[in-house]
Amino acid sequence: MTLDLIIKNARIVDGSGEASYKGAIGLKGDRIEKIWRGNEPDCEAAEVYDAKGMAVSPGFVDIHSHTDQTLHKYPKVESKILQGVTTDLGGNCGLSYAPLKPGQKADMEASMGEAPYNWHSFGEFLDSLEATVPSINLACGVGHGALRLAAVGFDQREATRAEMEDMKSMLADSLDEGAFMMSSGLIYPPGSYAGADELAELCEVVADKGAYYATHMRYEGEKIVEGLEEAIDTARRGGASLQISHHKMTSRQFWGKSDITLGMIEKAREEGMDVWVDQYPYVATSTSLSSNIPNWAFEGGIEALKARLRDPQTREEIIKQADEGYPERWKNTVLSYAGLEEFSKYQGMNLEQIGEAMGCSGVEACVRIVAAGGNIPQKVHFAMCEEDIENIMKRPYVMIGSDGWGYDLDYPGIPHPRSFGTFPRVLSYYSRERGLFPLEEAVRKISGLPAWRIGLDRRGLIREGWFADLTIFNPDTICDDPSYENPKQVCSGIARVYVNGVLTAENGRHTGARSGRILRR
Repeated sequence: MTLDLIIKNARIVDGSGEASYKGAIGLKGDRIEKIWRGNEPDCEAAEVYDAKGMAVSPGFVDIHSHTDQTLHKYPKVESKILQGVTTDLGGNCGLSYAPLKPGQKADMEASMGEAPYNWHSFGEFLDSLEATVPSINLACGVGHGALRLAAVGFDQREATRAEMEDMKSMLADSLDEGAFMMSSGLIYPPGSYAGADELAELCEVVADKGAYYATHMRYEGEKIVEGLEEAIDTARRGGASLQISHHKMTSRQFWGKSDITLGMIEKAREEGMDVWVDQYPYVATSTSLSSNIPNWAFEGGIEALKARLRDPQTREEIIKQADEGYPERWKNTVLSYAGLEEFSKYQGMNLEQIGEAMGCSGVEACVRIVAAGGNIPQKVHFAMCEEDIENIMKRPYVMIGSDGWGYDLDYPGIPHPRSFGTFPRVLSYYSRERGLFPLEEAVRKISGLPAWRIGLDRRGLIREGWFADLTIFNPDTICDDPSYENPKQVCSGIARVYVNGVLTAENGRHTGARSGRILRR
């Protein structure tokens, strides 16, 4: 038998968490054909690569991404491939591009940004992603926000019985057409307009289909206990498996108190609930700048928001509410992507600095940018502490997700470095330098565990017959070079990345290969 590739002299870290071992791996087509434990390969190959003792692991699996929003524009997905990621799960935080009803393109575009919008059903959306011929494997969830937009619009009210049945039908169809889960983003209108009863009823559909419910909770700050209680109760009432998205403590009064929320999660697990957690390894968040605006101001959609911001009296009330509760918000909030040329010169500056340049306050600067750009401008917000990050990360039920996007290196903004460096950061800083867990456990958290959680078919472990998604890296030198000031960098220490058996990155350079697949549940 002649193989396509043999990787020899490898330290195989197989993604299970078990001890690594010296061996070799043989690839044929898109699969791992043969694994030799401690032995020399006993067959020939078209290419033999000497790993020289470097780690060979499953390609990293990003359980919490938003690459479904950027894949049409950036199918090479350099920000993910060059850090060793071979599979992303998009459609998180209640945000997905489908389902989309006829006549709602304008609302979706104003809320989510530019896209082809050549689809209505979730399956048609996946077909459109497939046509990009991506470099990465991409699975997707269906967003509760998209379901609510399609059935209810941007109305701030309870859904009617007919609208509930409509959402349940679209959800069931989306799961049947390939969605891996339903997500919610309970700080983002229109999803934030839903109550727990609506979400629990939708979770019944999720449970019936054997999927899971991932939630960006309604509160992650001073009311985080209340937000977590709602999430657990919602999933319990609906009978659904629960994923807590990007668990973090964003209120200073809760810094150092992650034992409280982790205790709640562990109690639910002990009581028999299927609860898991993902997390990104940074002290800053990132989302739309408009998330600083009170939710009620979005009723009717983005154009209605802009109209309210043009009305002096309403604008003053919005500014007052946006400025309440967090006195240091504006100096800790950086404009990462303006979306409009007139504001691009402010990218990389915090809102206080932008306000000084504009001759106004930080909150007024925020409102001016949102009034012009709606949901499109993005921010980076420094809001967490390292103590909680480490306390959360070391729990065995916690896996890593970037909460980032798939970009190329020429992306015009200054995005959060998590899109470019999340997984090497876990391997280098938290595993190697901080010693939170050994290399094998770090790799489990970024490959085997998330792949199992998503429900991926034969991905996430190094096993014979499984798909050949592999990352080869030097455990001693891998580094998260991307920084807040200069995020669009390649991570050091990664020698090769294979996607479905095809060499897609080598020594920090994308090969141009686009052998990824759109995965369907």
